[in-house]
Parts: sequence; C-alpha cells; structure tokens
Amino acid sequence: MRLIGITGGIGMGKTTVSNYLATTHHFPIVDADLIARDAVAIGSPILSQIVDRYGSKLIRLDGTLDRSRLGTIIFSDAAERAWLEQQIHPHVRHVFETERLRATVPSVFVIPLLFEAEMTDLVTEIWVISCSEQQQLQRLMQREKLSREQAEARIQSQMPIQEKRDRADVVLENSTSLEALLNQVDQAVDRQS
Repeated sequence: MRLIGITGGIGMGKTTVSNYLATTHHFPIVDADLIARDAVAIGSPILSQIVDRYGSKLIRLDGTLDRSRLGTIIFSDAAERAWLEQQIHPHVRHVFETERLRATVPSVFVIPLLFEAEMTDLVTEIWVISCSEQQQLQRLMQREKLSREQAEARIQSQMPIQEKRDRADVVLENSTSLEALLNQVDQAVDRQS
C-alpha cells in the first residue's frame, strides 16, 4: 500500500501540497497537526498534564488551550518542547498506526516532525517540501504574525531542511510559483504509481 509521508520545514508548503493531493488526486489525508490538536482538546488527559505543568494561565475562557502562549514556552526552551512532545507524539503515532492498518487506498500522512519523532516507519515513501530560508522566514512571520526572533526560534527547533532533503525519496521545491510546485506534485504522483 502506498503511504506518502509529507514533511518539510514549518511554512514551506505542506498544507498546500496535501490539499492539492486531496482535491486533485483524491488521496485521503491524515494530518499530524490536526491529531495533535485533538490530543489537547477540552477534557483530554494531555491537556490536564499541560495545565498541571504550566498552570491554568494557558487555558482560554472557553476552556481551550492557548496554543500561542504554549508556543512561547516551548519554542524558547528545548527541554519544555521535549516534554510536550513526549506527551503528544505517542498519541499521534497511535492514530497513524491505526490509519495505516485501515488504509485500503494510497494515502497521505502529513507529519511535520516525521524524522524528529521517528515516524518514518509509518510510510512507504517520503516527500519533503522545501524552499529558501528567507522565504520560509517571511511566510512564517506573515502567517503566524510572529516577530523575526519568534519565527527563527520555531525554524531552529526543527531538523535543518537539508537533512530532511537528504533523507527524502522526493523533494518538492516550493521557491518559485504555485504552478511549478503543483507540477512537481503531479510528476511525483505519476512517477511512483
């Protein structure tokens, strides 16, 4: 069964590629970011652990996690980021393992931390989306409304993109136009099928 693992640096185009694969190629998409959000939903054990560690100041009035405040903590302290990942990654892995067993058609697993979380065994091929550091920084600052320092901290928290490129089966370059990126996706789909 073909299971495509999509990864790359933050702000490099993983969502653009996965949305295109879903709408144009009709591949089912399983997204680690959505699974991680579910893991910290109201009433979840992981949310309780976060509150126990950092206090109720991270909970909004509606009871949901203030992800921005949590991000400030974990992207400025590698030990705290590691602690949070130890809470969330086992849940994410379990969901992906379940989806892998259920898969009856080629599927796409979007896993930003595919290498860092040691989840490469869950996929049959790895696609890395890449762009220049400057483009990544600008996209992230604009998308998340972050300062340059905040964006750089998030980028530096991940494996360098060249290491991901070196371990990829397919590298999709997202430095020029959307059309060029989507053409690369079409070629990768055709080449591997």
